[in-house]
Amino acid sequence: MSKQPVAPGLATLALLLSGSALAQASTVASAVPSLDSGLLHMFFALAGVLAILFFSLWLLKKLTTQRGPSAGLLHVVAAAAVGTRERVVIVEVGSTWLVLGVAPGQVSALAEIPRQPMPEQSAMSMAEAIPPWLQKLLQRK
Repeated sequence: MSKQPVAPGLATLALLLSGSALAQASTVASAVPSLDSGLLHMFFALAGVLAILFFSLWLLKKLTTQRGPSAGLLHVVAAAAVGTRERVVIVEVGSTWLVLGVAPGQVSALAEIPRQPMPEQSAMSMAEAIPPWLQKLLQRK
């Protein structure tokens, strides 16, 4: 049993293969993204989208509000649907209320009445509007 010398080319090949395997393993390890950086990136992206959403809603509100002396001239007091596309609307203009029939492409004046005092909604009537199962759930907490 004698030891045969290993050819120097085979030893070099073995070292090169093991070196390339180590380099490949380190490249794969560095290519895997960290879970923390991914979550942080996703959080900032979500925060950016929400900020853009709130800014656009604020801008829409500012652009659609009425300004000037006629801003408080008209006020919709109540509205009720009487059909699939028809409504009866009470509009306050100064000290009078106009009862209007509104349909697609048509607005008809139904009546003109003096301004009526609005009934105050008490907190009790608001509590009555809450379903009993929700009241029980709120009382439990």
